[in-house]
Amino acid sequence: MRIDILTLFPEMFESPLNYSILKRAQEQGLVAIAVTNIRDFAADRYRKVDDKPYGGGPGMVMMPGPVFDCFEHVAKLAPPEGLCRGRPALEARAGCPRHGRVILLTPQGTPFNQSKARELAQEDRLILIAGRYEGFDERIRVGLNAEQISIGDYILNGGELAAMVIVDAVVRLLPGALGDEDSAKSDSFSVGANDDLPLLEYPHYTRPEVFRGLKVPDILLSGDHAKIAQWRREQSLERTRQWRPDLLERGDREKGG
Repeated sequence: MRIDILTLFPEMFESPLNYSILKRAQEQGLVAIAVTNIRDFAADRYRKVDDKPYGGGPGMVMMPGPVFDCFEHVAKLAPPEGLCRGRPALEARAGCPRHGRVILLTPQGTPFNQSKARELAQEDRLILIAGRYEGFDERIRVGLNAEQISIGDYILNGGELAAMVIVDAVVRLLPGALGDEDSAKSDSFSVGANDDLPLLEYPHYTRPEVFRGLKVPDILLSGDHAKIAQWRREQSLERTRQWRPDLLERGDREKGG
């Protein structure tokens, strides 16, 4: 997979992309992550990338010119050969763009969740564009045929943190990124009763067996893997009912219950 990030603040990505799972995934050749500065494509010597909105109003808006020029430059870089070959979901798209999937990070976007992370992990290439100021000139979304994604119903100073969240969530789902391939399958929002809805993850314990009077549940020491699996499933259901009942309600609605 190749992930390109278009941003006005590339320095923000230097540390997060060079530690732990993200670093190992890049070293193993599972993913290539490139960060490009939109400001490098500004048309004037002041590197101007924003301007006042037509119609008045507070703040500044990201201009389409630098974003389009940056995108068109990045889209030509190392386009994967056979991007759509053997990938029906990609082949079905009109024209199957060689630049892959284009995403604007904006609070107006569809909510990001584990299901969306799994969907994006199936792509060969992603281009993430981080917004700033009051947002994007609307012609950026329309002209690039970009989808919008939000990581939550709150406002950040820019889309850089959202891009980091998406990269982290997607890369860990790539085959080989985690030391244990079953780890991602048991994460919160990834498993559920009858495998038909996402649940919170069950509680975990490790050594020592007793810590400050708190003991590891006996079932986890029993060696009976069938009973342990049942206990974990029950714990996931109970935690979800207690802390995130909306997940169960959503599952019922989707099943028509």
